[in-house]
Amino acid sequence: MITGTLINYYFHCKTQCWMHANRLNLEDNSEDVRIGKVLHEINEEKSQHTEIKIDNVRLDKLTADYLVEVKKSDSDPEAVKWQVLLYLYLLRQKGIEKKGKIEYIEANRQNRKTQIVELDEANEKALLEVVEEIEHLIALPSAPSPVFENKCKKCAYYEYCFI
Repeated sequence: MITGTLINYYFHCKTQCWMHANRLNLEDNSEDVRIGKVLHEINEEKSQHTEIKIDNVRLDKLTADYLVEVKKSDSDPEAVKWQVLLYLYLLRQKGIEKKGKIEYIEANRQNRKTQIVELDEANEKALLEVVEEIEHLIALPSAPSPVFENKCKKCAYYEYCFI
């Protein structure tokens, strides 16, 4: 099953998506991943609506109106948008209609930045196409060649791809 993490990685980096899907996990050594996990734990402790697991997907928070996804930065909003669309789709499959809200917790900012996402007909069609593309990608016998970008320097897979 395609998870929110795989959708996020697909938009962030195809190589990272393939490696994660094929259980080449290098994230345990990543400071950014640890920070993200700590932020999720802190947010969960503060909230009366705690993280929810549905099938193999973990949702940060559900409110009366929103599925809320919390991220430590807005470095890749397109990837997060598609991750939230997947979650909204999975909820819809279970008869639950929500809007998505993405909350970015920037360490150097006082205010939280938010983005609202809705699963309309066009987004749902595009999402199902993305899921199919990911399924084809992760079925490849080897990872696609990495393409170096500035964001790669902070990636947990940097050494694997470029050193």
